[in-house]
Parts: sequence; C-alpha cells; structure tokens
Amino acid sequence: MKRRLTLLAAAAQLLACHAHAAPVTDWPQVKSAVAPDARLEARIREIVASMTLEQKVGQMTQSEIKTTQPDDVRKYYLGSVLNGGGSWPNGNKYATPADWVKLADAYYDASMATDMRHKIPVIWGIDAMHGNSNVIGATLFPHNIGLGAARDPKRVGEMAQAVAQAVRATGINWVFAPTLAVVRDDRWGRTYESFSEDPGIVAEYASVYVKGLQGGLTGDANVVATAKHYMGDGGTDQGKDRGVNKSTKAEMIGVHAAGYYPALAAGAQTVMASYNSWNDVAAGKDYGKMHGNRELLTEVLKQKLGFDGFVVTDWNGIAEVPGCRNDSCPQAINAGIDMVMVPDDWKRFIANTVQQVKDGVIPMARIDDAVTRILRVKLRANLQKPSASAHAGKMESMQARALARKLVQESLVLLKNDGNVLPLARDRKILVVGKSADNMANQTGGWTLTWQGTDNKNSDFPNGDTILAGLKEMAPHVTYSADGAGVNVADYDVVVAVIGEGPYAEGDGDIGPAANLRHSSRYPEDLAVLKTVAGKGKPVVTLFVAGRPLYANDLINLSDSFVAAWLPGSEGKGVADVLVRGADGKVNVPFSGKLSFSWPKTVCQAPLNIGDKGYAPQFAYGYGLAYGAAKKVGKLREDGSTAGCGKTNAFPVFNQSDRATYPLYVEGGGERRALGADLNVTHTLPTLKVEIAQINTQQDAKKVTWTGPGFIEARAAAPRAIPAWARQGGALTFDTIVTAAPQGPVQVSLGGASVDLAGEFARLAGQGKKTVKVPLACFRGANLDKVDTPFRVAAQGALVAAFTNIQVVGGAANDQDAVNCVQ
Repeated sequence: MKRRLTLLAAAAQLLACHAHAAPVTDWPQVKSAVAPDARLEARIREIVASMTLEQKVGQMTQSEIKTTQPDDVRKYYLGSVLNGGGSWPNGNKYATPADWVKLADAYYDASMATDMRHKIPVIWGIDAMHGNSNVIGATLFPHNIGLGAARDPKRVGEMAQAVAQAVRATGINWVFAPTLAVVRDDRWGRTYESFSEDPGIVAEYASVYVKGLQGGLTGDANVVATAKHYMGDGGTDQGKDRGVNKSTKAEMIGVHAAGYYPALAAGAQTVMASYNSWNDVAAGKDYGKMHGNRELLTEVLKQKLGFDGFVVTDWNGIAEVPGCRNDSCPQAINAGIDMVMVPDDWKRFIANTVQQVKDGVIPMARIDDAVTRILRVKLRANLQKPSASAHAGKMESMQARALARKLVQESLVLLKNDGNVLPLARDRKILVVGKSADNMANQTGGWTLTWQGTDNKNSDFPNGDTILAGLKEMAPHVTYSADGAGVNVADYDVVVAVIGEGPYAEGDGDIGPAANLRHSSRYPEDLAVLKTVAGKGKPVVTLFVAGRPLYANDLINLSDSFVAAWLPGSEGKGVADVLVRGADGKVNVPFSGKLSFSWPKTVCQAPLNIGDKGYAPQFAYGYGLAYGAAKKVGKLREDGSTAGCGKTNAFPVFNQSDRATYPLYVEGGGERRALGADLNVTHTLPTLKVEIAQINTQQDAKKVTWTGPGFIEARAAAPRAIPAWARQGGALTFDTIVTAAPQGPVQVSLGGASVDLAGEFARLAGQGKKTVKVPLACFRGANLDKVDTPFRVAAQGALVAAFTNIQVVGGAANDQDAVNCVQ
C-alpha cells in the first residue's frame, strides 16, 4: 500500500474521511476507536470523590527517575515517572532489560502502597523514537524521515508493534510517540522526527502507528501512545525549535493538524503539548504558547475533536508560558494541561499547585477533570505489575532485525546514478571512505541511548551492524580508509563514500539564521574526503547519512551516484542489500524509496515544500530513481553564497552542546580539560567541578562549582571576527542561574579584555534564570576582528553558576537590563 498524497488535497481528504466532510476552515469532530464505558466512568467518579487534593495533584505530576526514588511515588502519590534521554536505572547506560523491569516494579509497588482508599498504579513514560532506543542491544529502526521515504504504512504499523513489545520488555507502558509534525522548514533540528512535509503521509502513518503501539491497550505487548507535539511544531518561523508558527487557521487545520485526526480516531490516549507558539499573523490573532493555549487545548482538542484522554506537557514545558516557572504554572493547568512533566522541581510544583487550588487560582473542577482523564487512561490500559508481562526482562523481545533491515532497504532514495554505477558487482575491489561508514552514532542519529545520540561507540550496539560491515559481508574485496589519505584510488574499481551529519536532537540541530543549508560548510571533512577520491578515474558512490535534505550540489558533482540514506538505525546491512548485486549477478534489492521532503537547489532554499508558489527544488518531492532509469543528473549548478539564510543580530558562541565554532574548556588547579559533546559526564578539577544542568531545556547548560581560582571559556583554534551586525550596540549575553554568590572577584572576558562582575553575580544569586548582557564597550582593548575567546568567566574563590545560550547580540547593549560598566 504505497501511495503519495499531496498537501492540502490530502488534508481535505482526511477531513472528509474523519470529520464527515467538514470544511477545511473549521475543526472536525473525530470519533475515537476507544468507546466510552459507563461502568468505567462510574468507577472513576468513585475514585476521584475519595481523593484528597494532595493526592489529585500528585496524580497530575510526572517526575524524572533521576530525581525520584520509589518511596517518593508512595509519599507524594505521583501519577507518573519518565526517563529523559540519557537517563537509565541507577544511572547505568548498560542497564539490562531486567534492571529496567526491577525499577519499574519498584515504582509500581510504591504506587500500590499509598494510604489512598483506591490504589492507583503509576505509569512510566519514555521516548522510544525509533525502537526502544534507551537500551543497549535493542533493534533501532530508521528515523521517521526514512520511514516517510519508504512509503510503506503496513510495515510502519508492524514496526510500531515491535517498538511497543520492546518497551514492555523493560516494564514501561507509555511511549511518547508518534511525532506528527509536518515540517515546513528543514533548518529545524527535529526534521528527521517527521515523516514528511506532506500532511497526507503524516496522516496515513499516524493511524497505523497508534494502532501498532496500543493494539487493544491491555495486551502484554501494548503501550499507551502519544500524539505529539500539539501542534504546529514543524512550522515555526525559520525552523527555530520552540519558535513561532505563523500559519493561518486554515493552514493549521489542513496541514499541521492533519496527523491528529487519524491518530485520535485510532484511539490515541494521550497528547503532548508543543513548545512552540502560534501567531496567526494574517488574522491578527496571537494564540501564544501552546502550553498555555486554552482555545487549542480545551476548546479544540477536548471539545471539538472529542479527545477524552489526557494532555501531558513536554519537558518543563510549562516554563514556556509567560509568567510561569518550572515549578508553577496555573495558567497551563487552567488552559487544559492534565499532567505536568516536571523532571526536577516536582516537589515544589506539587506544593505550589496545591496552594493555588486552595487560593482559588485553579478551580477544583479543573483538577477533577484532569484526574478523571488520567484515571480513564490508566484504567483502560489495565496497568499491572511490569514484571507480569510475558516480555518483561527479555532481550529477545527487543529484537526485530529483519523488519528493520527491510525498512532500511525501502527508505533509501537514489538521487543520482550517472553511468549506472550502481548496483555494484560483488567481485569489485571497493574502497570505502568517509567518517560515517563505520560509525553507529552517526548512523543511528539523535535519541539513541543518549538524548543527543552523542557519546556512543560501536560496541554500544551489540545487535547492530555498520554500513561498512554490511558492505564487507556482501563484497569480499573491501578496504576502509576514513579520510582516504595515502590510498591509491587507482588500485580499486569503485569508491564508496559514506558521509553526512553527526547526531543531534531538538534545538541543538537547528541551522540558525546566521548559517545556511550548505552541508560542506558545517562538515568540511566530507567535501575534503570526496575531493581526495574524486577525479581519479574511478567512479564514486556517495551515501549521504543525514536527518534532512541539505544543499549538497558540490558533493553530488563529485559523485557518480548519490544516495540519501537518512538515519538508517542499527541495521546497516540493509544499505548493502540495495547497493550490491546478488550472488547471481542480478539486482539483489531494488531502490524503491521516494523523497518525502523536497531537496534544495540553493543554499537558502528554505522553506521548500511541494505546492509552494514558484516551487523549483533540485529534486522534487516524490523523486527517487530506480535501477535502469535513463535519467542522467549531470553537473549541477553550484551556489557559492556563504551568507546566512535568515535575519539575525546574534552571533552564537555556545548553546546546549559543544559542537560550535568555539568549544568549551575549563581550567583550574593547573589542569585543563575540553568539555566535549558528552552530556552525561562530570569534570572534576582541583579547584572546580563542571556538571550538566538545565536553564532553558534539558542538559543545555554547564554548571560550574568553584572552590578556588579557575575559569570556563569558549575558545576557537583560530581567531574569528565578530560580525559587524553583532557589534552595533552589541553585548556579550549569556543565560545563567547563580546558585551561590561569589566569594571574590569574577572576571568576565572577551577577546582578552575583561571586566569584574562579582557584584552582578552576587545580585543574581538565588534569583533563578537570568540573562546577563555585557556591552562590548566594557571590554576595552579587545580586537573584535580577531577573537579566539569570546567568553570566559574566571572566579578567584567560591562560586556556583550555570551558563548557556552564550552569544554576541547586536543592539543588546542598549537594553535597560544591560550591565552598566562604562563610566
């Protein structure tokens, strides 16, 4: 069942199917496959009537396993726990399925040991993005962008079933999937989590995915599904994570909501609110942040769409709402949020929310409605002790390698095959080059074992194979050189280059307005390796392992064949199945993948979507060559522009992960260390310690605890100029949380010039998140044309502070809250 649906026509078809031919200008009514049950409702009313306010608010609270002991579930009546990316039982990345089940049982037992009249089991939620991707040894499927290219709803439904079973093997019964974003700008760092720019594909997959996860809800291999992120997360301006969606109401209904109608009709029991805002500019109506949007959460979702499950926030999502904090947001609850994901500050959240109800800020009726919805889902799912599942603790229940391998085969898209270089004969002498050929981290992408997918090595995938391993199995004469240096290409028949993006997740993958879509600007080593092997008289086949289409004409021109391999997951052999002929010399597996996203022709061709006015991509939506196709791509025109694609006055230095131009270092007590990209490590030096912390989002900040002289700095290998647009009224800005005031001077430096801000840090102590803005004029003598260290904080004595979102921002020196250091 492979078909292509087109944009608004597909959405209109869905509306007609699921909303009794309602016009695209209004929200449809949706009938869920999970029917109401009068006896169940009576039981829920009885339970709610017996609960205290504290018990009710506890049920509405979801805490993180790092901050939650089993007895906390009993003591605070917690309704749910979750583990974020990079969070494992006892902090052990190598925890076995049995270890996961043991912890799940402990939480369950605690929930059944409360003093409540009616015991309510806790429900554990998890991000299982492309398999149970938190557990060593589990099968990992292609990310959603590859599934969209595969055009195979039947197998995607089977994949969802396999994911559910794998999650139940760890004792968990709630999955934060499927993602139903319809991405409009591929600069967004979560593009690979989307099936397509086409709402038709998203809608078609939404139904089978929910059915695959939930089944009948009560089986040993069933989990509760989550339709996310509600809504419009894929349509933010300039592809900015947590940004503003400026769609019209008709676009929101017909494009961004298209996946929700079939997901809800299939019986999705939970919906996760989105971080983004919605501002219908054309209509002059700003709906604000989704977490505080009563019209969308209550009036549309619960009333018009008829959703009777519960709405959960994203990670600390309530803090996105103006006037809210991580531990307090009556606005969100009043808007229609039922369960609040409060990873760290859940105790204060419970206390604050209880008081807000007592003060009349949150009506008791709203609390009762939220708890009713949570109980409805829990009772429908018939939550039992995790170890009671037939799959509990079994690694074999986490394996679906043949299915994953087939989906990899179907996901590959052949963009170029000039000279019919592919498929390769098995007896060819093959030189394999490129950083991603033998790299499971790059192959599996973000949301793999850790949140960002970083800090993973090949040995962390005992039940998977790299692309290189697959090629070696299919063809006996394979030699590998990562960079191709010192290798005589003439000794080989063909070169296979495996290049692409490194792993990332969420905003860390955003391509900001100061940058463009040129892949080789972000990963120059890929262009370098192709230049090393191309033009040497032997054909070059390039496999592009990446989470989105990117400008790659320079790379394509150096290649005879070019394949979009996306993020294939753990089954690298599925790639070789298609590239290499069978033992009989015939095509082994044909190319069948088709682009579910349009491929850009220029470095700033974003947004780019089928149906756009003047639509002129390099490779159109639906494009994908087959073996034997007569089409010759030839030499493509190259766009030499180096300018950024968006308007910005911010020059980024550091935000979230250490992959920027300016890596972070710390020094103290005679020791110096690079902080690197590992978001789960603590660095301890003689006079300071650096830990991962959160200021704006999960693991986005570096928390430094000074006990003596030392510093943290962002330093490049070579000096760079601060752009002119960032200098004009510019300031060095950074977000910080100062936990303990300084006990001595604190020098903040840029370009070798510094200013003592001990007083500023003392003022900020205990104030929560603040943004510090230091005018560039404060850094007297700094040469802004040659800056290798745009940020350094050096303390002489005790100080505890976290830092993120470090940048030089034009105009910020004129803000009223800028530091006054110019006399």
